Amino acid sequence: MIVLEQKDQQKRKRGVILTRKGLQKLEKARADAAVKENNSFRYTLEEMSERTRLAVNTVMKIYGCEVGVDRNTLKRCFSAFNLTLETSDYRWVADASNRVKQPTAAKLQITNMEPEQPGGQVPLDSPFYLQRDAIESECYQTILQPGALIRIQSPRRMGKTSLMARILQKAAEEGCRTVAIDFQLVDREIFQDLDKFLRWFCANVGLGLQLRNQIGEYWDDLFGSQVSCKMYFEEYLLATKDEPVVLALDEIDLLFPHPNLAGDFFALLRNFHEEAKNREIWRKLRLVVVHSTEIYIPLSANKSPFNVGLPVELQPFNSEEVLALAKRLGLDWSTEDAGRLTAFVNGNPYLVRVALYHIRRGDVTLEQVLETTSISAGIYGDRLQRELWNLQQEPELLAAFVRVLESSKPVELDLVEAFKLQSMGLVNLQGNQATVSCQLYEQFFSERFGSSG
Repeated sequence: MIVLEQKDQQKRKRGVILTRKGLQKLEKARADAAVKENNSFRYTLEEMSERTRLAVNTVMKIYGCEVGVDRNTLKRCFSAFNLTLETSDYRWVADASNRVKQPTAAKLQITNMEPEQPGGQVPLDSPFYLQRDAIESECYQTILQPGALIRIQSPRRMGKTSLMARILQKAAEEGCRTVAIDFQLVDREIFQDLDKFLRWFCANVGLGLQLRNQIGEYWDDLFGSQVSCKMYFEEYLLATKDEPVVLALDEIDLLFPHPNLAGDFFALLRNFHEEAKNREIWRKLRLVVVHSTEIYIPLSANKSPFNVGLPVELQPFNSEEVLALAKRLGLDWSTEDAGRLTAFVNGNPYLVRVALYHIRRGDVTLEQVLETTSISAGIYGDRLQRELWNLQQEPELLAAFVRVLESSKPVELDLVEAFKLQSMGLVNLQGNQATVSCQLYEQFFSERFGSSG
């Protein structure tokens, strides 16, 4: 009986996962290779897949340290970075189909990886990205539907671009062609002319699809720029291949200060979406629209893309999510610690990540982060000065914010001012009643403007 049990146990050894030492060893080799061979850019999952000749899913399993893989697979991954796989680099798991229980070895191993410096999109393969399971699952299902439209809206630095990137990644894995257009890259003069803007738009979509610029052949002054743009999509961009096209439009609210252009362009996007209900060619186009502020320009209800499709509004992290991220970074925090940081920055994902990054590196302690007397010289100093500069560029907006700052009660603001301040993350809104968004901003700006509120 004992012999049979031993044999049965041996049979159930179906895979290996990295030990802490093995993960550190592989991660160091990857980082060194990135410096020497990839201009210091972190290798993406796709680049890791190409280098190791392993499927992306397999690479994810190796770095996830949760699901067992074949030992030879792990050996191949190590060899791709001129490493020799040693017995101390891995351990056997009972069944390759069973996940290793969390939180144990897998999370402990993650803590020894250096976190990315906060700012911009969180890398697709980052183990420190905090998933929003319900939202992401719905987005992933929606984007695969013909003619889909997803609208992601929240203040700046809440994780919109990181979510957008993951939606595009999911779509690409399912065989879609994907293009991301960032309206921060539009030259100012292009916003002054609808025809020039739509040509720029079509050319950049074509560039993202790796198609030659054929605008001259499809643009017809007789029909006008909007019809020409639609023809270019219908007869060229969408017709060239059978695969669906997922088009993500980031920072689209930069069009709002140009209401005439914005109104025509948004009506065109709505038309694209509506055409999918009637014509097969347009079912291939799926849209992801990303913006930081509510719409404050007049749009006809039946010409707006902002009242159709799937609306997604990203919320601040709660204290449980902050605690989970802190533990993922290897910080021995309590629920109270997470709650204090959450309250201080109102759960703003970027501000949370800044604090955890510097605490993890040993630059500061939590107590020092929360010390209000040194805020302007602390880890948030550069960000706070940037927000101050942004406000000073618009005196009326600054005056509106000071009113909120000096009041002990919610302040009613002009709708446009309220939306702009909310998009900057400086206020919370209930209707157009504004309050300062967090203790960090309240303390810093109160000192600057002599508020006693």
